[in-house]
Amino acid sequence: MELAALQDALPEIAAAGASLVAISPELPANAMTTAQQNKLAFQVLSDHGNGVARRFGLVFLFSPELRDLYRDGLKKDLAAWNGTGTYELPIPGTFVISRDGIIRLAFVDPDYTRRLEPEDIVQTLRALPSAS
Repeated sequence: MELAALQDALPEIAAAGASLVAISPELPANAMTTAQQNKLAFQVLSDHGNGVARRFGLVFLFSPELRDLYRDGLKKDLAAWNGTGTYELPIPGTFVISRDGIIRLAFVDPDYTRRLEPEDIVQTLRALPSAS
């Protein structure tokens, strides 16, 4: 699921009484750039150092080969972009958390191309009791 798909689902998410927030390991200024470039109407928060992702057990360290591919082949210096000096990223995850702090839906897949569909998020939100 791309950020654009979440943006498209934002009206339905809001109609279900929920808020949408993306969390990125990018430096705050870079997270803001991501939000602006993608024309997002929801917040993209910075998880500098992957503290939140680490709590969810989602952080992985790049192998030397993958690091070299990103840095030298793709010209993406994640260590600088994220401001950590390391080549680590969170495994993408989507969580629906009710107002009482309970995770009602969790989707995590190490294959970053497989994402939870926005409709699944909306259906979960609609099924929550209104007091949740």
